[in-house]
Amino acid sequence: MGHRLSKIYTRTGDSGTTGLGDGSRVPKDDLRIHALGDVDELNSCIGILRSQIAVSHIVDKAKWDKSLSLIQHWLFDLGGEVCIPNYNMVLPVAVEFLEKEIDEMNEALPMLKDFILPAGTLACSYAHQARSVCRRAERSLMTVHSRDQNIQATSLQLLNRLSDWLFVASRTLQRAEDGTEVLWQKNIYDTI
Repeated sequence: MGHRLSKIYTRTGDSGTTGLGDGSRVPKDDLRIHALGDVDELNSCIGILRSQIAVSHIVDKAKWDKSLSLIQHWLFDLGGEVCIPNYNMVLPVAVEFLEKEIDEMNEALPMLKDFILPAGTLACSYAHQARSVCRRAERSLMTVHSRDQNIQATSLQLLNRLSDWLFVASRTLQRAEDGTEVLWQKNIYDTI
């Protein structure tokens, strides 16, 4: 790391602007800052999921921890890309890794015939929360890309694939701890 933060507050943002990694300053409500915040929030959600895996009844905690650690690092790289326009850090191997893990997890799951609710065990629910934040981060990143055209395709693919990974992970975690997903009921009003 080239620079260490020895002083956390700088007062440079007191006027409503913030610095990007290339040295430019933008308003704190800039689309790029919104996207950066969404990616940061997603990374925090992954951290919560990771801590829940550590205390869950999942058998292969080390494998889950390694995958979630990689994801957190890739999201940090993605944040660097958002913070420094035209800078590329996310590599295609991240998308390939997620696809491989999705396929592996999906092999052990029964075919999904109904919609499922974002509910279940804590680990499952945290995976669903991370998935929904991931979708928001993807939308924010796409907005920046459609305006500036400087977000690389691999970064957009990473978030798209990660939301898929989190969906399949939620199913896998629910089945590992409780057995079945919580299904959406089409005629729920008939039960009142």
